[in-house]
Parts: sequence; structure tokens; C-alpha cells
Amino acid sequence: MILPARRSFYLITANLTLAVLVSFLPSLLLLWYLLLGLSLSLWLVDGLLALPKHGLEIERQLPANLSVGLKQLIQLRLRHTGKRPLHLVLYDHYPQQVQAQGLPLYLSLPAGQYAEPVYSILPLERGKFIFPQLQVRGRSPLQLWWHDYPIKLKSEVRIYPNFAAISQYTLLATDNHLSHLGIMKRRRRGEGQDFHQLREYRAGDSLRQIDWKASARMHKAISREYQDERDQDIIFLLDCGHRMQAKDGELSHFDHTLNALLLMSYVALKQGDAVGLATFGGVERWLPAKKGQLSLNQILNALYDLQPTLQAPDYSQAAAQLLIRHKKRALVILITNLRDEDTDDLLPALNLLRKRHLLLLASMRELALDQKLTEPVDHLEEAIEQAATQHYLQLRQQTLERVRATGTLCLDVPPTELSTQLINRYLEIKRSGAL
Repeated sequence: MILPARRSFYLITANLTLAVLVSFLPSLLLLWYLLLGLSLSLWLVDGLLALPKHGLEIERQLPANLSVGLKQLIQLRLRHTGKRPLHLVLYDHYPQQVQAQGLPLYLSLPAGQYAEPVYSILPLERGKFIFPQLQVRGRSPLQLWWHDYPIKLKSEVRIYPNFAAISQYTLLATDNHLSHLGIMKRRRRGEGQDFHQLREYRAGDSLRQIDWKASARMHKAISREYQDERDQDIIFLLDCGHRMQAKDGELSHFDHTLNALLLMSYVALKQGDAVGLATFGGVERWLPAKKGQLSLNQILNALYDLQPTLQAPDYSQAAAQLLIRHKKRALVILITNLRDEDTDDLLPALNLLRKRHLLLLASMRELALDQKLTEPVDHLEEAIEQAATQHYLQLRQQTLERVRATGTLCLDVPPTELSTQLINRYLEIKRSGAL
């Protein structure tokens, strides 16, 4: 497509100005004809010269991984094989699930030279997306025209959940620094754990820890020290139903859940446990429990494009499917957004899972409801809203109490605290030897 450039408008203005003068001074008519003929010739010749693509080669270089909320740079590599310099405007057709800064790109490229302009993007959603093409606008030799044309340059990108927390945990993952994340890790010394080492008796050690044979040989009290058990299975049972679309701030409950799940998986894998995943509520995915840090990549690839659906969760079906798929006793972490009307379906499902597994229910509490109770009441409508909110929270609390009465471990936390609370409870379970 050919578009007029600024110099074309200058030339049009000159022709119009002279045409106005001709109406007052007919003697200038020949001059106007000459100017008009020259202008038409220049437009025609320059337009024809603008049509070729001038041997321009373009590549797009994308980062290997993108994550939600983290800004990344996109680099374009241009190679000019033509014989005359180019003046270009580049626009990249990025997916609507990202925000871009720095477009369009303006650059001049001498003949036979390279250029590597960059712009930045901010991913807003997870999933697999396409950069379909580039739009190039090149100026003609006399700068009267722009030649605007697309270049097919398809690039596929995967946008993952924000795993910056995992990087932060990696940097802080020592016994002296875990508290920076609010995670308290203490080695439990006692029975019911894997044997770690022998050491001198310390005040506070139980008599059952004393190794009497070693004490007799060493002529002093020697205690057995135990460490957290390893080789256990952790299975996440993830609700993908419509309630997980609730939002507190920029992220939905579902995105908070994925971030917590990734961090928790990293911690469990570092502890030597195997981690697996099952989803329900409109999307059914199954990832068997596996050990090793490579499993974290498998979990990322299984989750990055997962989105909550409009369906209601079926807890009973999810429990039955999990019992079929995973036979070994495991810590099953059910993450959902609990409602009072869930009792009839949820309790039988929990009882079914508890026959074989240790069960932890993590339910996210909506901050908007807590904030509603703190707002001042000045009108009848506001009083009714607060009363309805209070009644709803009471029913929800009653549901949680009924769940706890079955012997199921429970967490009821705001989405922003899910990661820390989940890891702390997991470490407590490891220390207690309950699994």
C-alpha cells in the first residue's frame, strides 16, 4: 500500500498556492502547468521506486520464557541487502494479551548494514499466543511516499505464571533466611522421622532418642537425630471452576493459586518428595507424582495455559478419579474457593479421600467481603449489605467447621497469603510425621 509522506503534502500545498495566485494573475498559468506536470512526474517516479521491498530481511527474537507481570525485551534483527539507505517505521503485531511499549520503531538503515532495535512487552495473561506479522513502512527515495506492507513473521510464545517467587525462594532458601518469606523451617528431633546422625546428648532431648550402645562406647550420652521424611507424595487437587475467577486486586484467585502451587511444588521437590497434579471443574488434567527438579518444568507446562471455566466444581467426581489414578498414600492438597452450599457434595468427597490419603483443604477467603464489614454504615442499603455479608461469612464459617469435624486439615486464608500458609502447613506435616 502506498501512502503520501510529508513532502507530498508540501508539494500539494505549493500547487494549491500557485493555483490561487493564477486566479488573480493569469500570467502565472504556464508556471502552474509546469509545476503541476513536474509534481505529477515526481509522484509517479518516486511511487514506482517505493514499491520494491529493497532486500530487507527481518527476524524476531523472543525470550525463551515469559511470565505474567514481568516486563521483557523483544529484539528485531534487520539486515539490509539493498543499494540505497532506508528510512523505516516498524510496528510489530503483538497479541492482545500483552502490553507493548516503544512501538512503532523509527530507524535509518544504511545499505548493507544491520540493525537490532528493541521494544518491551508486559504479559497480562497466561497461555500460548502468536505474534503473527510485522508491519513495515519504508520511505521512497524522494521521500514523497511511504510504502506500507506486512511481513509474515509468525512467532509462538508461551506465557507462564509469575515464578519470580521461586527465584526469590532459591536465593533465600537457607535455614537462616527462610523467615524473610514468612516460612519457618525447624528440624524436628524425635521419633517417627528418617534417621539423620548421632550426636552428643543435648538438654531437651527425650530419653527415647538416646542410643545406649553408642553411649556405652563413647562413655557419654549420645542421641539419635532425625530429619524430615523423604520420598513422600504430594498431590494437588486444583479447582478450575467459576469461583476461581474471583479477583482481589490485579490477580484472580486462580492466578494466586497457580503461584502458590508452583512455589509449594518447588519446596516439596527440594525436600525430596514427589509432586503430582489433578484438575477438575471443567478442565481435567492429570500429572502423576514425580520427583526431581525437572518435574517443576513439567508442572509449569501443564499449568501455563490453564484458565478457570464457567462450570461448577464436582468434588465427588474429582475424588473418585484421584483414587483411581493414585494408589499410594499421599498428602492431597485440595485448593478451592469454598461456599456454604458445597457441603452436600464436598463432605462425601472428603470422606472418600481420607480413607487413603492425608487431606489438606485450602480455601481462599475473598478480601472484598472482609473489607465490606469495616466500611461505615450511613444508609439502610449499606446496613442491609453488611448484614447479608455477615450472614454469608457465618454460613461459610459453619461449613469450614463441619469440614474440620471430619478430621480434614483446613486453611482459610486470603489469596495473597496462600503461598506462605501452604508451605508452613506442609512443613508442619513433615515435622509431625503425620503422612
